[in-house]
Amino acid sequence: MFKDKVAIVTGGSRGIGREIVLMLAKNGADVAFTYLTNKDAAEEVALEIKKLGRRALAMQVDTRDFDKSKEFIDRTKQEFGRLDILVNNAGITKDKALMMMSKEDWLSVIDTNLNGLFNLARNAVVTFLKQKSGNIVNITSITGIVGMARQTNYAASKAGIIGFTKALAKEVAPYNIRVNAVAPGFIGTDMVAGLKEEYKKALAENIPLGRFGEPAEVANAVKFLLSEEARFITGQVVVIDGGLSLK
Repeated sequence: MFKDKVAIVTGGSRGIGREIVLMLAKNGADVAFTYLTNKDAAEEVALEIKKLGRRALAMQVDTRDFDKSKEFIDRTKQEFGRLDILVNNAGITKDKALMMMSKEDWLSVIDTNLNGLFNLARNAVVTFLKQKSGNIVNITSITGIVGMARQTNYAASKAGIIGFTKALAKEVAPYNIRVNAVAPGFIGTDMVAGLKEEYKKALAENIPLGRFGEPAEVANAVKFLLSEEARFITGQVVVIDGGLSLK
């Protein structure tokens, strides 16, 4: 599906990002991805990509840094010769009631989730515009659509991603560039695994389909949006939450 295309994924060493990276490699893409701290996990993922017969580049990048983000994109193009796909996945949470939220809690989430996305997209879109082709998928959250208590910083950042996606989609559509977003609900990642069992059970009971999603299910939605089957889809948000946001 993505034979000989080159993709970038931010936050690709674990969780949803890891699944997206491996999905792209399994479907023929060479993949460059960022990680922040876990070098061992990143090297593991890079090895998995190579086992699939594709080229890999794992680079430690703080996506909050505009210049480092540009350097990462430039190096990807230098090593792989081109750039076709960008998946903005990197993100953090610092959940607290607003009255207890520090300025640092607010700024760090906005800076990572929203400014980091801008840094990658801004630097990648220059290449996409020149070649008159490109494909961007941004990972947002149902929190950015319906809101969640104790997540004002996270919800604001993820709602911002939705607005960014729709605006950029209109801006670059004449250049054959598509921009879409995926909004996961509760997905079985390390973040959810760390919750208490009784809390996880209560959360699952509140989901109409009665379970958490799997990272591969998010990756499959990303695969569809990046594929030729979705070539007439841009500026959209695909919700993957088992029906949670319907309540």
